[in-house]
Amino acid sequence: MEEKIVDNHSMNRFELPVGDATAVAYYRIENGRVVLVHTEVPQELSGQGIGTRLAKGVFEAIRASGRRVIAKCPFMAAFASRHPEYLDMVDG
Repeated sequence: MEEKIVDNHSMNRFELPVGDATAVAYYRIENGRVVLVHTEVPQELSGQGIGTRLAKGVFEAIRASGRRVIAKCPFMAAFASRHPEYLDMVDG
């Protein structure tokens, strides 16, 4: 199933709605690159792979935008290191 990741520009975050909850990945733009700074998955969604689904969708959305990524968020950095298909778009 294709995940519906929403880029909420006004809040500088990517969102993955799951039922009544939302997992989010906060970012900022620096020199045209997307700096991923923090990821939050609601406690009630913990252990269900939601963070991984969010990360995959975030990296796919950024790839589609043609931008590069700086993963300052430890979760996103770990995701990128475990998924070499995204390493070509990661700086730093």
